[in-house]
Amino acid sequence: MKIEDFDYYLPESLIAQSPVNPRDHSKLMVIHKETGEIEHRIFYNIIDYLNKDDLLILNETKVIRARLIGKKETGANVEVFLLKKVDDKRWQTLVRPGGKIKEGTKIIFNGAEGICVKHLSDGTRYFEFNVGDEELERIGEIPLPPYIKKPLEDPSRYQTVYAKDPGSVAAPTAGLHFTDRLLDEISAKGVKILKVTLDVGLDTFRPIHEKEIEDHKMHTENYRIPEEVIEEIKHKKGRVIAVGTTVVRTLESWAKTGQLHGDTSLYIYPPYKFKVVEGLITNFHLPKSSLIVLVSAFAGRELVMKAYKMAVENGYRFFSFGDACLFI
Repeated sequence: MKIEDFDYYLPESLIAQSPVNPRDHSKLMVIHKETGEIEHRIFYNIIDYLNKDDLLILNETKVIRARLIGKKETGANVEVFLLKKVDDKRWQTLVRPGGKIKEGTKIIFNGAEGICVKHLSDGTRYFEFNVGDEELERIGEIPLPPYIKKPLEDPSRYQTVYAKDPGSVAAPTAGLHFTDRLLDEISAKGVKILKVTLDVGLDTFRPIHEKEIEDHKMHTENYRIPEEVIEEIKHKKGRVIAVGTTVVRTLESWAKTGQLHGDTSLYIYPPYKFKVVEGLITNFHLPKSSLIVLVSAFAGRELVMKAYKMAVENGYRFFSFGDACLFI
């Protein structure tokens, strides 16, 4: 399939620049896969579509303060973006401006130093720091996506209320809509709430540049699934509802490999036979991204593009702080 088949018109005014308050008052589009029916609701209405014995599976990853602002010894400003921890004090990073950062270049931050120790073929660099994770967390900034131009007054709004396991450089945004109260109400209805972890990487924002979607390659991301989650799935009486594409990739990676933890580069595109996930809560994704391709594999490209067109016409808000949709 051509990547152009996953493009759509989006006015810049519909790219959400700040989160809705309260979290669960964003809009919710409900898309019924079998009938093609589309409903317009509010996110807290999602409880109406969840049944007793359904498994609602969340990604409890926590976003780290991955954006480090520093200076070269010459005084030039440099931004080092943490991507993935390699070992104790070494990280794979993106650097801006990257052209002048050679191996051996030292960057001075507010109370820390980092040295570029290796250039990788994909343009990233290994940096070795003289401090540990806690200190990097103190000096770093929350890494908002590039399409959010407005400063975030409360950094906790780029975390889910259940975020626990540090390691992501981007939020699993479908989960941002949940409040503790809504989760309690869902649980009281008899829905089983389970948690997995996938450390979200920058691939979540990266558009597909290849003309044919099959030619795209995903970067690896680390996932962890507790054994009790798999036992619940194996003995389920209801549906498996994934909160976000990261949960989809985590569960389908397990289905493919049988591994409860590891690195996954699973890239889901049509036609794909889903082995675990039966419902999907997600945001509205970037044009020509691997995420809109995944959603199209789940619900069918024509229905997804129809829903996105309708979302634009009805003033839905898009991307990380935007509104949500439920595919069932």
